[in-house]
Amino acid sequence: MRQAAVDERTIEALKSIGAVREALLAEKLDGGRAGCNMCQWRCRIPEGGVGHCRTVVNRDGILFTTIYGVVSSAAADPIEKKPVFHYKPGSLCFSVGTLGCNFRCVFCQNWQIAYADALGSDAWRCSTGIGPQVLVDLAKRHKCEGVAWTYNEPAIWLNYTFDCAKACKEAGLYTVYVTNGYATPEALDLIGPYLDVYRVDIKSTEDRFYKELVKIPQWKGILDVAERAKHKWNMHVECVTNVIPGWNDSEANLTQIASWIAEKLGPNTPWHVTRFFPYGKLSHLPPTPLETLEMAADVGRKHGLQFVYLGNVPTHRGENTYCPKCGTMVISRRGYHTEILALDEKGRCAIDQTDLNIRV
Repeated sequence: MRQAAVDERTIEALKSIGAVREALLAEKLDGGRAGCNMCQWRCRIPEGGVGHCRTVVNRDGILFTTIYGVVSSAAADPIEKKPVFHYKPGSLCFSVGTLGCNFRCVFCQNWQIAYADALGSDAWRCSTGIGPQVLVDLAKRHKCEGVAWTYNEPAIWLNYTFDCAKACKEAGLYTVYVTNGYATPEALDLIGPYLDVYRVDIKSTEDRFYKELVKIPQWKGILDVAERAKHKWNMHVECVTNVIPGWNDSEANLTQIASWIAEKLGPNTPWHVTRFFPYGKLSHLPPTPLETLEMAADVGRKHGLQFVYLGNVPTHRGENTYCPKCGTMVISRRGYHTEILALDEKGRCAIDQTDLNIRV
């Protein structure tokens, strides 16, 4: 584990803005080491060292998070932008992100914050002191019905998201994790009673993809935690696969993803197959062809998925919701304009009362 290039003055400065808190799910280990169990890296950090995400630091054998209330990005977004299509469709969701990530995706679109060093100078370019009540007030001021932790990985922000999720539920706001899925089961169980939506990336089913493009040693735990969100905590789960030419666009890989979603999460689980745009170390690749996305959608439907959506590409039908039984267009979407056409108060098709797995 790498050593933190952080001196006492930096820690004291972060304390002065309320960003430093004793970390949740930490354990004391032999020789002054501290264990972090917020994500599946399960870092074992020597005294003076930092975690893989560079947001937690071991000081005298005690693990501290350094990003509490540190907000790098905020916006009142349509929930469809997450993308989440089957939970409170058409509602606004106050979305916030912080600094750092437990992945190092070579194609990251948000690398400016995901690769940021929370223990360096980057924190001073952020809004700070955004406590749970401030966040609730901001959401209500912007006429949002919910709050999402997004833009970077919320699992590394557990101290903050846990406190905020409780405050949001007390205030009547729904809550969303937009996540890479690398949280530990115990982290999910901590926030589980207060989290409504788990929007998770299922990037591939191949080791090579995760090791070479994401830089993590194992990925199957992502699937286990997604199942846990669905079946233990009854969260609303939607999955996203950003389809990258030459990497995860084979019919075999897409078949494995679709089959897993249908079998483990249920055939009415929304699957968003989204267009990749050249970026970062994959700037030499072309954007995903529309034909590839249409093939992925066909694969999903062939293997039992009732709701497969195309993202990041303009289509006439790819983002609308249709009743799988009678074919009625239930929800129309054009960009981020959502129009509910045939949905009853229980989230069913208004024509034939088919359950659409939509929470209204």
